[in-house]
Amino acid sequence: MDISLPGEGVGSTRYTLVGEPVQPDIGARFSRIAYAAAHVVADPVAMTDPWSRPVVDWERTMAFRHHLWRLGFRIAEAMDPSQRGMGFDWANAQELIRRSIAEARTVDGADLASGAGTDHLAPAAAKTIDDVIKAYEEQFAFIEGLGGKAIMMASRALAAVAKGSDDYVSVYDRILSQSSGKVILHWLGDMFDPALRGYWGSENFEVALDTVVAIIERHVGKVEGIKISLLDAGKEVALRNRLPDGVVMFTGDDFNYPELIAGDEKRHSHALLGIFDAIAPVANAALAKLAEGDRAGFDALMAPTVPLSRKIFEAPTEYYKAGLVFMAWLNGHQDHFAMVGGMQSARGIRHYADVFRLADQAGLLADPELAVTRMKSLCTVAGV
Repeated sequence: MDISLPGEGVGSTRYTLVGEPVQPDIGARFSRIAYAAAHVVADPVAMTDPWSRPVVDWERTMAFRHHLWRLGFRIAEAMDPSQRGMGFDWANAQELIRRSIAEARTVDGADLASGAGTDHLAPAAAKTIDDVIKAYEEQFAFIEGLGGKAIMMASRALAAVAKGSDDYVSVYDRILSQSSGKVILHWLGDMFDPALRGYWGSENFEVALDTVVAIIERHVGKVEGIKISLLDAGKEVALRNRLPDGVVMFTGDDFNYPELIAGDEKRHSHALLGIFDAIAPVANAALAKLAEGDRAGFDALMAPTVPLSRKIFEAPTEYYKAGLVFMAWLNGHQDHFAMVGGMQSARGIRHYADVFRLADQAGLLADPELAVTRMKSLCTVAGV
């Protein structure tokens, strides 16, 4: 089976599919905690103003969560892949969290944690640290009021008003001391969101590291773990090696996740990854191998997904969400390639062609004929 795809210059080149779809191991038990941060499915017919008034296809959005639960993943709900802060507002996030928590209760073994941030507070409207605290409190109250677990998302408003590390300490001390259950912290790098530059009060990693470790050490009983998304394995390991007993590392490194999940002679990372949204069947099979002690099998399955992930998360990294939705469309999880805010336009046709090739080579086109048909239609629209 082959397809004409855009080449480096003008015109197109023929690409012959080589991949064999990887079959997941349904019912497998993992030796790592594995959260997939999931995207939302837009309703392109109902959206008359896609940039400012998103409409969600709740049926397909919930169906995709069932897909992830079936493959053994926990869900990190209403996080960055759902376009929080990039077209998907807190009102929609509340409905998403409400529906997902209710849906999880209908599925044996289903689990999820939901993002609690300050995105309903515009950074320009935040004048004081107390404004940030109140915003966090509102979102925590909503999630915990539904019986949910909170992921304390990095805050643009806090980054805007904080004058140094002491302000971060004040906010995190207040929120963690009040939380009703254990919380997952979230360290998101500025490659994902430029507004978060200098988070924890410093652009120096070592200084920021000392601040976040000190916060965790003071609240060991309230912190389940921390997700770090800096796309730097060395920095993740440096934090991982300093975590107190009982606090786990969740890798958010979409460039280096296989080696971090496998671990070294000291420790390993669990996972809270956006790329799991796109590679769930292969990640399921690989994690099953790792749980069986088959490191070689784990590596063999995971290795081809890394070039795909690096392509999806290439700079400008914040537009990676388009690659996740593109993969969901290719694999039949939704009938269209449209996103909240029209975000599908953030990447060009050559990018999508590269994602298509790499997904095939990683065994991630579940139905190659369907994927080819859909890719041809996208190329036609793009003039290829």
